[in-house]
Amino acid sequence: MRPTASDGGRPHRLRRGTAERREEILRAAIRTFGSKGYHNGSLTEVAEQVGMTHAGVLHHFGSKNQLLIATLQFRDRVDVEHLEGKHIPGGRDLFRHLVKTAEINAERRGIVQAYAVLTGESVTEGHPASGWARGRFATLRREIADALRELISEVTDNPVDDDLVDGVVTRAASAIIGVMDGLQSQWLLDPGALDLAESTAFAIDAIVARTVATATTPLTPPY
Repeated sequence: MRPTASDGGRPHRLRRGTAERREEILRAAIRTFGSKGYHNGSLTEVAEQVGMTHAGVLHHFGSKNQLLIATLQFRDRVDVEHLEGKHIPGGRDLFRHLVKTAEINAERRGIVQAYAVLTGESVTEGHPASGWARGRFATLRREIADALRELISEVTDNPVDDDLVDGVVTRAASAIIGVMDGLQSQWLLDPGALDLAESTAFAIDAIVARTVATATTPLTPPY
């Protein structure tokens, strides 16, 4: 009888080997794109890191563009692999997740560097990561805004102005993303200048506190 995936035969081992090989290529691509950017990072350099040829990398991913997209998707999976259910939580847990992510990022410079470089490059015309970056930011803004709405509803018994809440949580979500990305850039340039997790927690706490206060008792800006 021919071996199958269910009985532990050879085809199963081959498929598992292919998956492991693809992950090796993706991690090499993260290092290459993170240090040199998408346009300057070559498939040949990626291939050399894993003992393959340029053609071997193309066999697995088809093109440089497809490798980039797979690399970005891999980075997103790594971000949630420590979470139950493998997806971003909601409510208060979302903010804890963001701080935990910053703590984990402090131990994986290569992934942080690749993210910073590729999102920065994505604003240039025709860059293949532009669609991924737009979609990622849109999803994050929505998830953070929803978590803030949930938090606001938890902490107040008084009616709130829905239009006001929608406006303030949307601005706050963008601010949290911007602060986190800015702190990562500072940390990449000078790791000793800040504690990434502590600085992230401080910024998120401040924005969340101001958001809740503004949504429940509108404040006059002090500037």
